[in-house]
Amino acid sequence: MKLDVNALRYLSKDDFRVLTAVEMGMRNHEIVPSELVERIASLKHGGTYKVLKNLLKYKLLHHDSSKYDGFRLTYLGYDFLAIKTLVNRGVFVAVGRQIGVGKESDIFEVAKEDGTVLAMKLHRLGRISFRSVKSKRDYLRHRSSYNWLYLSRLAAVKEFAFMKALEEHGFPVPSAVDCNRHCVIMSLVEGYPLVQVKQLQNPDVVFETIIGLVVRLAEHGLIHCDFNEFNIMIDDDEKVTMIDFPQMVSVSHRNAQMYFDRDVECIFKFFRKRFNLSFHETVVDENDVEIDNDESARPCFSLISKGVGSLDKELAASGFTRKEQEHIEKFIENGLEGDVDSGGEEDETEDTDVVEVEHLRISEEETSNGDENAELQRNHEACQNDVSENDSDSDGDNGGESRDENEDELNKRLNKQRRRAIASASGGSKARASRNTYKDKGRKSSNNSKIHKQIGIW
Repeated sequence: MKLDVNALRYLSKDDFRVLTAVEMGMRNHEIVPSELVERIASLKHGGTYKVLKNLLKYKLLHHDSSKYDGFRLTYLGYDFLAIKTLVNRGVFVAVGRQIGVGKESDIFEVAKEDGTVLAMKLHRLGRISFRSVKSKRDYLRHRSSYNWLYLSRLAAVKEFAFMKALEEHGFPVPSAVDCNRHCVIMSLVEGYPLVQVKQLQNPDVVFETIIGLVVRLAEHGLIHCDFNEFNIMIDDDEKVTMIDFPQMVSVSHRNAQMYFDRDVECIFKFFRKRFNLSFHETVVDENDVEIDNDESARPCFSLISKGVGSLDKELAASGFTRKEQEHIEKFIENGLEGDVDSGGEEDETEDTDVVEVEHLRISEEETSNGDENAELQRNHEACQNDVSENDSDSDGDNGGESRDENEDELNKRLNKQRRRAIASASGGSKARASRNTYKDKGRKSSNNSKIHKQIGIW
């Protein structure tokens, strides 16, 4: 989806409040019910449905009424939330042109207040051109379903952590500036992708530098896993910078040697074809026959000393926690049973709710107003406590006789909670008649039962 930041200037405070409410509702809902959005947002003067209509016009939300009336965030809405938060933090003040596009992300120029130009990377997992995330990226495991927004956020957090740690250890990488949701802000690399370079003054020196980076990464306990001419930048002085780190794994990975050999082979193959470099050495076998062999020029994974430094612990300390690392490493072995549909939608399964509950969180520092975000959080927790209190009461009745005795009391409490939820959703006043009222007179009981079912989902 094309990022049009011009619409950002027309969004009000209420618009971002409702967007945040939908994001918070996606903790445990794939499609957030309209009533829940209204309760979490709690606009002072009402008008939630009017705001939702405005957000739909800018394609920041997706409306789904297949099972019930609800909404979910689109990538554009997720972009706006991340950009708004970073602007409020003072990271940048302007968004410029798009300078790159890949199978997993889009790259844009952004400018600080003093005119410094940075690079903004928006992760967009789930593109049509790259959906085999299960076999290509080490993000999740033991999950039967997932959400593309959640995976994009994990990829951004992981890349920011790796970039920051590698920079501290002197690796030629962009400087990590800030990260929010699926957005990573880094310094702009002045150079060109190696795939676009046709001539080099010293191709041998550049080749040795790149192979040295692969070996040095392995000595620090890391393997790039996608080290090729597309992820290597080179400037006019033939200075090399490596980019793209979400797929990096440890040398203790069970397929570490295969990934290492693949990275080395990509570099050898590119320099052999593009710059006609020869890596062959003449070897004499037992029968005194000369054989060309390039294995002696290749670094061997088993001979690399891996005691120089371990970046795993330092990465955990720089923001990428152990819990997030476990969830990212859970995807290759037992991934999805089936692919998502052609529109990039999420699988509508119950496991998605569990994933969203654990990981789509909104902290106070990610919003422009801490008090407002805390109020949204309290509203959302109040909605969830209506059901959790009832569940805890029902779990305490273990005996058959005690259940019969407390059944009437439990039913009264459930009915009371439902009436309270309905009254709160309608603002304490009589609900307005919908456009279908005249077509469907005399069916109020069916409408109320639908509302009760939706509240039961909360």
